[in-house]
Amino acid sequence: MKILVTGGAGYIGGTLTRLLLSQGHSVTVYDNLCHSKRLAVDAKAEFVEGDVADRALLEKTLSQRRFDGVMHFAALIEAGESMKRPEIYFRNNTAASLTLLEAMLATGHDRLVFSSTAACYGEPESTPILEDAKLDPTNPYGESKLLVEQMLRWINLSHGFKYASLRYFNVAGAIEGYGEAHEPESHLIPLILDVALGRRANIKVFGRDYPTKDGTCIRDYIHVRDLAEAHLLALNALSDAKSRLIYNIGNGQGFTVLEVIESVRRVTGRPIAVEECPRRPGDPAVLVASSEKIKAELGWKPRFAELDQVVASAWEWHQKRYA
Repeated sequence: MKILVTGGAGYIGGTLTRLLLSQGHSVTVYDNLCHSKRLAVDAKAEFVEGDVADRALLEKTLSQRRFDGVMHFAALIEAGESMKRPEIYFRNNTAASLTLLEAMLATGHDRLVFSSTAACYGEPESTPILEDAKLDPTNPYGESKLLVEQMLRWINLSHGFKYASLRYFNVAGAIEGYGEAHEPESHLIPLILDVALGRRANIKVFGRDYPTKDGTCIRDYIHVRDLAEAHLLALNALSDAKSRLIYNIGNGQGFTVLEVIESVRRVTGRPIAVEECPRRPGDPAVLVASSEKIKAELGWKPRFAELDQVVASAWEWHQKRYA
């Protein structure tokens, strides 16, 4: 297949690009490099530097190459930042995604896999969370993604546009030669690994008064390779009669922030200093997925079921990166 990957210079998009290339597919990466670098794009992929808000460039790219599908990862991803600057999240995540959809419709492209988020659920009424749970984001980041899902639903109904929306939880880990390196970094596991390497003095824990077993937030951690494989399964499923797929992607297990810190201590054998800080606005107490639907319908199964496995793959890459 010929696949367009928006945000393909990022962590998840870059991992998926490498998976697609390893399986013989042709990939064009479309990225504005606002939080990445040109070197992050696999040398075997074609690269178009551009913004998803640029409809003219999108239409030119789509028209000239004629893709079998589009994987849409390009977005701002920081929930905390979105509480302070919601307007840039609605502009970059929601409005720009509409531009992509318009460009796809204008050029006759009708298969999209959308990188959504568990933040669409907000504070869940029960866990593990099912796909039909109430959608009530607690931050503008989640709202910006949910608005895209709502647009996709109507465009599907009106135009027969085929799409898969994958709502995933905390992504972590690394594949051979490629891992997580956001600029700036805000995700828990790479931040803790920075402490293990001596690049940071400590790890900040935001909130010790949540209604959980140790007072810290609980999250579901999915290995980035498992997530990438779920995207490819979803795209393949769209070639069948199915026109609208919505799946959670997660491990089905929840770990507190302190349990993640202990995992890093076990894997690295290094001391990890902790600094306790107040809660951050917009952080739900518990987010744990049920991925039974995609397992039953598409046969997806995570290869990295244990948290220590996920951390170990990230640690191996992290050490090489900063050697």
